Amino acid sequence: MSNATTNFGSSSSTMKTFEFGRTYVVRPRGQHQATIVWLHGLGDKGSSWSQLLETLPLPNIKWICPTAPTRPVALFGGFPCTAWFDVGDISEDAPDDLEGLDASAAHVANLLSTEPADIKLGVGGFSMGAATALYSATCRVLGHYGNGNLYPVNLNAVVGLSGWLPCARTLRSRMEGSHEAARHAASLPILLCHGLCDDVVAYKHGEKSAQTLNSARFRNLTFRTYNGLGHYTIPEETDEVCNWLTTKLGLEGP
Repeated sequence: MSNATTNFGSSSSTMKTFEFGRTYVVRPRGQHQATIVWLHGLGDKGSSWSQLLETLPLPNIKWICPTAPTRPVALFGGFPCTAWFDVGDISEDAPDDLEGLDASAAHVANLLSTEPADIKLGVGGFSMGAATALYSATCRVLGHYGNGNLYPVNLNAVVGLSGWLPCARTLRSRMEGSHEAARHAASLPILLCHGLCDDVVAYKHGEKSAQTLNSARFRNLTFRTYNGLGHYTIPEETDEVCNWLTTKLGLEGP
């Protein structure tokens, strides 16, 4: 698939253009029952995850692995690399790049919006990709992006490995008073996995994200902890993802 451009801004006068990189697709080997957009981590690209995902025993899933725009990243002193949004510090107190988050969440939604109507839809990711997946989950539940534009697709599953929740400070207040948001939050299955020895996105950030989602009435949430695991993935974790997706998406047969 070719490169894609997403224009996203709070108004036409402040429109910013993000140039997304190449998208890699892993076709289902069996009957197509679900499509999941999988998002890489900071500085990575879609191809590295597509190679892993095609080895998983999930023949009914189509995987779409986009590549983030290359942009200056504050965490690296403004050095440009692939990033779903700008980040200066991985913590609950860091400012959120809403414009970048909205653009990436919209890119994910655009990739899912052309799938057949009877296909289950999901989004997942690793590290910054997991953060973007969780942000997409909050957009789905609230019904709109951070800038107020409507969120157009229904998500059936969200997976976050070694990540964190952007905009965590304001999530509960944004959820309050909306019965529809609470209903969507209670029914959206989310799997979070985090290593206790993660030296890039500290375990406490993953744990705090799970607690914040739970307090915002995301009731269908599973949080898995892995002893000795750093900022990478292991077969035990991918097995957990496979089993969880098979159950939550109702995947069956070849």
